[in-house]
Amino acid sequence: MTARFITFEGGEGAGKSTQVRALAERLRARGIGVVTTREPGGAPGAEMLRDLLLGGRLDLAPLAEMMLHFAARAEHVARTIRPALADGNWVLCDRFFDSTGAYQVYGQGADAGAFAALKRLIAPHPDLTLVLTVSPQVAAAREAARGRAADRYDRLGAAFHARVADGFARIAAAEPARCVVVEADGSVDEVAALVFDVVRERLL
Repeated sequence: MTARFITFEGGEGAGKSTQVRALAERLRARGIGVVTTREPGGAPGAEMLRDLLLGGRLDLAPLAEMMLHFAARAEHVARTIRPALADGNWVLCDRFFDSTGAYQVYGQGADAGAFAALKRLIAPHPDLTLVLTVSPQVAAAREAARGRAADRYDRLGAAFHARVADGFARIAAAEPARCVVVEADGSVDEVAALVFDVVRERLL
């Protein structure tokens, strides 16, 4: 079966990491090789940049922050994503360039033209992007249940996260051939069933 590249997008508490794991299990049960990964990160050099981006030690200008995300992405693609696809695996990635568009362009006001230029440098692009949408109340409850320390994006406030949510909605609407919006307020199993229905319809 042809290798596929699937990305999961959405705001904080949307359940992306959980759904990556759930889909990986379903695909492996069908005998499909799967590599799961994340952004920022996914390769040793990219993980170092993740610490810089999420740690909050630096107050970066939006363009500088966006370029660091793409630097991490270039390393991730070269070291992890392309080799996995070349080996015939499906790659499931928790965030990719749409998160940079939503967080840095829509959320922080980084230049959209610069984003588009940087995006053109990255290949491959996803075969399918699942945009998980969740209500603020459910997102907050999930974040509280995780019990982890808040990163710098978590701390940016409700207005910022509303802009990010609007960004994801606009991105999905602009690229319906690639992006599918999945309502993710339900239980893990309910959302996993919705995700798998999309993957089965589009790629299997």
